[in-house]
Amino acid sequence: MAMLSIDRTRCRKDGICAAECPFSLIALTGEDGFPEIRPAAARLCIRCGHCVAVCPHDALSLAVMNSDDFRAIGNGALPTLKKTGQLLTSRRSIRSYQRQTVPKGNIEELLDVCRWAPSAKNEQPVHWLVLESPETVRRVAGLVVDWLRTGTTYPGIVAAWDQGQDMVLRGAPHLLVAHAHEESLKPETDCTIALTCFDLAATSCGIGTCWAGILMSAAAAGYQPLLEALALPEGHRLYGAMIFGYPRFPYFKIPARKESRVIWRS
Repeated sequence: MAMLSIDRTRCRKDGICAAECPFSLIALTGEDGFPEIRPAAARLCIRCGHCVAVCPHDALSLAVMNSDDFRAIGNGALPTLKKTGQLLTSRRSIRSYQRQTVPKGNIEELLDVCRWAPSAKNEQPVHWLVLESPETVRRVAGLVVDWLRTGTTYPGIVAAWDQGQDMVLRGAPHLLVAHAHEESLKPETDCTIALTCFDLAATSCGIGTCWAGILMSAAAAGYQPLLEALALPEGHRLYGAMIFGYPRFPYFKIPARKESRVIWRS
């Protein structure tokens, strides 16, 4: 079966698929004017599906992707800038959580949306680890505190823990870890983008989030008790972590932020 199939009864020979291919693997060089795929496609195609998705005539199909998996976008499906701006500016880092846990089905829906997070060359290297239990999250927080005890960077956080206050994972009911194989093209960037997608998607449905920066530092430092507790697959590294749950308190105002710092060049 050919890698790219063209329905010649539908194709209008407009060249849109060729123009949109990231690696110019489609060309209109044949005598009949129909798109043709270059021999290098078997090696260079990144399976992004753009050629199929951009065709207004539904004339293309890829052997490496199921045509039934392509969803129609539909007119008016995208939010306005005003609505998108409201989401972006209303999002806060949440550090006080309700005891109520987020249902597993809701978490699965959020992670499903994150499958479309951009990644280098569409490698899609991101894997997830979800700690569902608040008790497990607290044990992990304790391991991070143990790491902090080996240094002098955050004595206040250690002291707070000893007095019963969790300033590491904030008593959150859940922890999300983004990890990838260390030999991926851009694992840290891809995991950061995917976590940001989760962050914003969670905010849109009333779930609060906060980046777990101190835990990320402990993992980057190679603290073995923490790494053993997380038990990531061989060859994988933690590239991002985020606590999440239902916020304890609502926010009523959007705080001010610095003005955009832009250099314009013609």
